[in-house]
Amino acid sequence: MSAAEAARLLAEHGRLVEAELEALLAGLEGPQSLAGERRLVAAMRHAALGGGKRLRPFLVRAAAALGPAEPGAVLRVGAAIELVHAYSLVHDDLPAMDDSPTRRGRPSCHVAFDEATAILAGDALQALAFEALARPDWPADAALRAELVAGLARAAGALGMCGGQALDLAAEGATLEEAAIVRLQALKTGALIVFACEAGARLAGLAAEARASVAAFGRELGLAFQIKDDLLDATGSAALLGKPAGADAARGKATYVRLLGEEGARARLAEVRARASGLLDRLGPEALLLRATLDLVVERRS
Repeated sequence: MSAAEAARLLAEHGRLVEAELEALLAGLEGPQSLAGERRLVAAMRHAALGGGKRLRPFLVRAAAALGPAEPGAVLRVGAAIELVHAYSLVHDDLPAMDDSPTRRGRPSCHVAFDEATAILAGDALQALAFEALARPDWPADAALRAELVAGLARAAGALGMCGGQALDLAAEGATLEEAAIVRLQALKTGALIVFACEAGARLAGLAAEARASVAAFGRELGLAFQIKDDLLDATGSAALLGKPAGADAARGKATYVRLLGEEGARARLAEVRARASGLLDRLGPEALLLRATLDLVVERRS
């Protein structure tokens, strides 16, 4: 499968995820809603709808393609992960964090609304993610729903995304060894990516050994995604990225480009790509969509 075909499938799946997110958000506002409630839901919609690559939901689909999986389950799990991702971006953009005025080519949530509303919108998006997984209106039994809720909580919490963000903030202006940067990014960026892969494999009914290979691939993919992000921040434009370029360097972030230089980061990206590809060899021809997704991540321009 070519990267172009994978990009077409990513866009197609993104539209399905958008519809699932729309349906989940539509239940939050009714005719009796007060102005404050309506403003909160509007901020949630601003953060979650109408933008983004929807890569993490697509990874659920790509991993689920390794075996039989209910399309409705794939969509619901992907939407829940995307809600957590959206909440993290709202909080990441706040003045107390990265202080970014734009996201996905639009004003950040706290700029479009205000800081207090943005904080609450992020909180509410996270809560909705776990509600969406826990409630029994999608094709998964109670044990699987509970397993996925616990997995997403671990990926999003102190030993996952939030822990990585704390490390990232503490590292501003510091010089980290590569092992420390790998640890930071494995939590901040990689944890949700790994969970998306693991969740898809779980929905596909894969055996433990195959799920372990999928999770290992997810770890390499998460690292590849972050190295590429560092390169794009250093070399891309705000028009392509949809957010300010060069922001990581301006804040003294611990990045691969800062540690290794641009060429060194590109070389490391090639190494990670090769390791990820090798892991997919263990999964056979059914890993075609995961392989194409790896190509998309490494070759993307935004």
